[in-house]
Amino acid sequence: MEIRTFEDLIDWTRQLHAHLAKCLHESAGQNKNERASALLDYLSSHESLLEKTVAEFERQADPKAMKTRLYDYSSHKPIETHRTCDAHYADLDFDGIEREVLDFHKQVMDLYDALIGKAEIREAKALLEDLKALEQHEAMRLSRQIGRMEDV
Repeated sequence: MEIRTFEDLIDWTRQLHAHLAKCLHESAGQNKNERASALLDYLSSHESLLEKTVAEFERQADPKAMKTRLYDYSSHKPIETHRTCDAHYADLDFDGIEREVLDFHKQVMDLYDALIGKAEIREAKALLEDLKALEQHEAMRLSRQIGRMEDV
């Protein structure tokens, strides 16, 4: 997907969360470890909800901000995700899954952070700050929930 505007960026982010949810869901049934499989199921549900939340940002965001062009996006390192859903997560243990998913969220936050520093329009900067706050909140929530699962 070519990202030219903030609207494209948000849609791309939504698609990343949807893709991750699909990969995690597919891997849950293939992972031999019961705890890891349960974690994959939980994370898949969480990513699906996050996809819907990001979609809501698309609907409610300031139209001026959404149509703003992104000139500096191409200089950012691409977010690494297993685009083919090749059962990558099915081969990981509980800790490996946790690391991968939290790293994914960190990469999204780093992208937003880099773009916040370059945003010239107040509405666009506010939109990025809101999206970054959402990602931070969800990453902290995931971390807490995973910690609780580790205690069980």
